Amino acid sequence: MSSNTNPYYNENTILYYNGKFKNASKVSTDLYGQTLHYGYGVFEGIRAYKTSSGTKIFKAREHYERLKKSCELIQIPFPYDIEELTQKTYELLALNHFSDAYIRPIIYCDPNMSLTKPNGVNIMICAWEWGAYLGDNLLNIFISSYCRPHPKSIKIEAKVCGHYINSILATSEAKNNGYDEALLLDSDGFIAEGPGANLFFEKDGELYTPQLGNILPGITRATIIELCQDLGIKLNQGLYKPHTLKNADAAFYCGTAAEVVGIKSINKQNFPLEWKDSLGKKLQTAYKNLVLKNELSTQTN
Repeated sequence: MSSNTNPYYNENTILYYNGKFKNASKVSTDLYGQTLHYGYGVFEGIRAYKTSSGTKIFKAREHYERLKKSCELIQIPFPYDIEELTQKTYELLALNHFSDAYIRPIIYCDPNMSLTKPNGVNIMICAWEWGAYLGDNLLNIFISSYCRPHPKSIKIEAKVCGHYINSILATSEAKNNGYDEALLLDSDGFIAEGPGANLFFEKDGELYTPQLGNILPGITRATIIELCQDLGIKLNQGLYKPHTLKNADAAFYCGTAAEVVGIKSINKQNFPLEWKDSLGKKLQTAYKNLVLKNELSTQTN
């Protein structure tokens, strides 16, 4: 890692690397690593929020458990203690004077040019101040010509570095065509998810979301499902074709980086329900109250 000016670190930034806190501009990595050459590594995206009771990492255990599970699914060793990683992450935030921050743990592999299990692994945890990944405005989305990888070709439920080439291609295609973000279908033509977020849509006062199997089981997605139960919102999980989404009343994306963000249109076709009147807006407010440990009820409109 060379010292330069970028949005993620500067000459004072501290990161956690293989058990020690180090200056980000002075840490280097091996150019022969399996992760660099083959994308054979796993990562997480986690958020910390400034709350009324101090800085709190939202669902830290769930994220680190998924990091461990991702490693297990693709046969990368995970010689780390989740409680210790959580504590080190809080220390990392304090060292960088961060209250609201995005946190990126990554486990990457030692040099190994063969297509075999790793010779050894490393862990790095960094953090930076980052707003909502997809912004705060309603999104115009585009059904991508790229589909999600077939679940028999990879471990679709693992958050693997190399999988995100698919996401980069889809997002780049959407932006090149004048849209804010993409929507990917699965290999059978059913709605899957966004490049970095899960999809929900509303029809006649009920919510719908693609079922597990061809999507990443998002932690924010699970949180939205919990909030639906709390708020008495009927939620359906299944297989849906694009025409079902195009006939919906409203829709939104959710993810750790994106949080909850409304969708204005799909392929230039606007959703008819005003965002302010949608279940998505209600859940956006409830989610924000939850992560901030707001004293307002999650049922606040």
